[in-house]
Order: sequence, then structure tokens, then C-alpha cells
Amino acid sequence: MGYRTIGKQLGEKATTVGAIITKWKKFKMTVNLPRSEAPCKISPCGASMIMRKVKDQTRTTRQDLVNDLKRAGTTVSKEAISNTLCRHGLKSCSACKASLKFANDHLDVPKEEWEKVMWSDETKIELFGLSSTRRIWRNKKDEYNPKSIIRTMKHGGGNIILWGCFYAKGTGRLHHIEGRMDGAIYREISANNLLPTVSALKMGHGWVFQHDNDPKHTARATKEW
Repeated sequence: MGYRTIGKQLGEKATTVGAIITKWKKFKMTVNLPRSEAPCKISPCGASMIMRKVKDQTRTTRQDLVNDLKRAGTTVSKEAISNTLCRHGLKSCSACKASLKFANDHLDVPKEEWEKVMWSDETKIELFGLSSTRRIWRNKKDEYNPKSIIRTMKHGGGNIILWGCFYAKGTGRLHHIEGRMDGAIYREISANNLLPTVSALKMGHGWVFQHDNDPKHTARATKEW
């Protein structure tokens, strides 16, 4: 019986039938054989160099490591760098915030309740350069290692600070904060912008004001206000 005849009966192409028969004759099986892994392009010496670099400088990027290996005579991709670091137990991490816990704790709150919430916060907009999330390489146990933590400084130069608020059905006022903001200035901003916003949006009684745990927000004077 020819390949075409078998193929018509099985609904397969003649070439497929031929390949299966050839595989059976050679390996006595028709399943696909496991493929061997591609050899690692990074030598043990190169891997050691990578590990030393990221342990000493956790904010090293994959491109930095690619450039280091290239200068040493080895050309690899960023994916190869990632695979090497993962094989040595490292992973790329960025800071996670308490806001994630807040979200998980309030998953079952009805939509109607969220519509009563007025949200407020300040944000810093960089005028020069970037202020994006930074990533580092670390082991799971090194979450709070000083090398794994990037210190931040609020209200620095080269940026503007804005205060704003919103709720489910509209946005409120946007206020430009000049200079360093303390609790007194925060309460003044709230009085001049938050309350007029609530009135303009006709939120009525029973609305809830939500802000984060910044010391200015949690101060006794602010709570009493």
C-alpha cells in the first residue's frame, strides 16, 4: 500500500505518512524525540563574572552585562543573560507597594461604596530625566538587603509637585504645590480645593475621603481637620 493511499485513509499528506514510517523504521517509535538543549553561549568564567557584577551592583542592567561580555570577546543576547542569572537563583525585582495589599483587602467592596470615595494624592513630575521604577537583581532572601533598596528623596529639584483629587464620576481641582509641603500647607490645600470639589461634583452627604499614609496625611491636626 502506497503512502498516498494510506494518507487518504488517515486524512494526512503522503509526506507526513512517509516521515512517520521512516521514523518507525529508524527509532521503533512515532512520538517526537526530546530535543537536546542548546549549548550555553556563556562560559563558566563568564557566568562567574556576571554573578560578581550583579552581587556587587544589584542595579546592573542586562545591557550592561551584554556590553561587559562583548568587551571580553563574547557576544550574547539579553535573554542569555537572563537565563544565566535565573539558573543561579536570581530574579529581576522592582519595589512593590502597600497599595497592592489595600486592593486585595477590598476586593469584595460593592461598586456603590466605591462611588462614595474621593481619592486624593500628590505626584511629582520630573522636568529633566526620568523617575521610573528601577529594577535590580537579587535572591529571594535579599529583599531587604541595603543593596536591594533604592533610597528616594521627595520634593527635590528639577520637578514640580501637583495635588489632585477624583472620584468615580468626575475629577476635582489640580493644585500646583510651591516649595516644600508640610501638614499645615496640606490642610490649606484640602480646604481650598477638596471641599469646593466635593460641592461642585454634588457628592452629597456620606462621602469618604481617601488618601495614603504619608505623615502629613496622618498627623493629628490633619485627622482633626
